[in-house]
Amino acid sequence: MKPKLIKNETEYEAALVRIEALFSAKPGTPGGDELDLLVTLVELYESRAFPIDLPDPITAICFRMSQQGLKPKDLVPYIGSASKVSEILSGKRTLSLAMIRNLVSGLGIPAEVLLRLPKLTRRVSVRIPQ
Repeated sequence: MKPKLIKNETEYEAALVRIEALFSAKPGTPGGDELDLLVTLVELYESRAFPIDLPDPITAICFRMSQQGLKPKDLVPYIGSASKVSEILSGKRTLSLAMIRNLVSGLGIPAEVLLRLPKLTRRVSVRIPQ
């Protein structure tokens, strides 16, 4: 297979087959260089074809809590009070800028994740005045 930009699923599958064949190639050899190039091309294709979106802020907070074995009460220093923590985690309240700063510095959650709007978990009905 001649290395080139991967533009479709067929080329992607062919590249994966070739990578598997070259998998045991030693670095610095022609096979190893081809393997490095193909892996780079596959990573580029995957990043374009299968983009991974940033998580919802609440999901990110819950994930970090799980990683660090934290309970909702452990978020009080970052969010303000137990009731605010409950409202944030249930989606009833949005994060303030101060809360975001505290969560970024205290828990290391990236600001770009916390600044996103949370996904709606409840169905909202809106009445339009007539």
